[in-house]
Amino acid sequence: MSIRTRFAPSPTGYLHIGGARTALFAWLYARKHGGKFVLRIEDTDLERSTEESVNAILEGMGWLGLDYDEGPFYQTHRFERYEEVIQQLLNDGKAYRCNCSKERIEKLREEQMATKEKPRYDGHCRDLNVSADEPHVIRFANPQDGEVVFDDLVRGSITVQNKELDDLIIKRTDGSPTYNLSVVVDDHDMQISHVVRGDDHINNTPRQINILNAMGHNAPTYAHVPMILGEDGARLSKRHGATSVIEYREMGYLPEALINYLVRLGWSSGDQELFTLDEMISLFDVVDVNKAPSSFNNEKLQWINQQYLKEEDASRVAQLLSVHLGNLDIDPSEGPSLEDVVIAQRERAKTLIELAEVSQFFYRDFTEFDEKMAKKQLRPVATDILKAAQSALNNLDNWEIEAIHDVIHGVAEQLDVKMGKVGMPLRVAVTGGAPSPSLDLTVYLIGKDACNRRISKALEYIEGRAES
Repeated sequence: MSIRTRFAPSPTGYLHIGGARTALFAWLYARKHGGKFVLRIEDTDLERSTEESVNAILEGMGWLGLDYDEGPFYQTHRFERYEEVIQQLLNDGKAYRCNCSKERIEKLREEQMATKEKPRYDGHCRDLNVSADEPHVIRFANPQDGEVVFDDLVRGSITVQNKELDDLIIKRTDGSPTYNLSVVVDDHDMQISHVVRGDDHINNTPRQINILNAMGHNAPTYAHVPMILGEDGARLSKRHGATSVIEYREMGYLPEALINYLVRLGWSSGDQELFTLDEMISLFDVVDVNKAPSSFNNEKLQWINQQYLKEEDASRVAQLLSVHLGNLDIDPSEGPSLEDVVIAQRERAKTLIELAEVSQFFYRDFTEFDEKMAKKQLRPVATDILKAAQSALNNLDNWEIEAIHDVIHGVAEQLDVKMGKVGMPLRVAVTGGAPSPSLDLTVYLIGKDACNRRISKALEYIEGRAES
């Protein structure tokens, strides 16, 4: 059998973390089995669906690298097909018109709840032959006897009695199809073999299987994955922090890191934490997804992101980092090689934003020294040391790390002081006190002119302190 999975978001907002994980699981399952991954936009909610949301979903999937083989298909472009199926169900006696008022439905619901019954439509219009000329909805005539049994790849065998299911609406009064009708038609027409979706849809599955059977078709295989919770055990929402995929991009996460984190939310392969994409495709199987919900842990995501920052190709990290430096009003072309800065600094950051913040001193002069560091290192005793270092560096024609290293050590020998007496005040002078790599590399990356300016600033600071 040809494996075909799909991701079918409703464009009523951004691509959220839960949707991204569902898309990832469906994508991985298709890729593992050499199948096709289909993107469908379920935009039948005309009031809430927006083109902006469609673009946000496509942008999020593109950033994560979840490429689709077919689509995007829009349900609003398929209304004629849905109408065709609805008419066939009517003709076959498997659907009927219903003109029950909202008041009747609400009263029925209240009565059922009062007697502790499960609220459900009572089939009042099943045999009334409601005219097509009066306002009405169309309901599916759900089987009244028997049961629906399906084997869920995550949850195992599930059985639902048909008497527990009501005659759901498949066409609204305004003529638009409902979710349960359109999704069934689409899954059949698009030859979807495996439906991977959130377990909030699990109650819809027996209803959809009955509609498929009424159409004369077999149901696909279902895999309902559990929801994602916040660290407090409640369903993940905005109050737990970012929930949009694009927000994580803006927060400085690498798409590979977020993908790696999402695949581990409810799935594992031994004790392995970090996976290449090829490893994910090879090892992942939706049948191994846990039944229990998973909790989103921001610290774990940061740790994974840090590992990717350390191991990812420096040129790619540099390309992504340039955007975040730009957000700090820094032009990375006016300074040291961004790749060199990445290699020097990436051990110090968990996100690209942090990496930009701890690296900005390479590209622009700081306004103030770190008060604690300056008080300790920029004292009158450091004046001669800084002047000697400034002179030696200014006279250096070969601005290379090894030459800078020799010059700094030469100053220590010339003044007959230990290296720390030179290195510490010089480091504070050129960085302002910011955490930095080895001193010779730091000085090299900052550049001769900037080092000269900053040492002069440090000397002025020492002189000002002495006068006060």
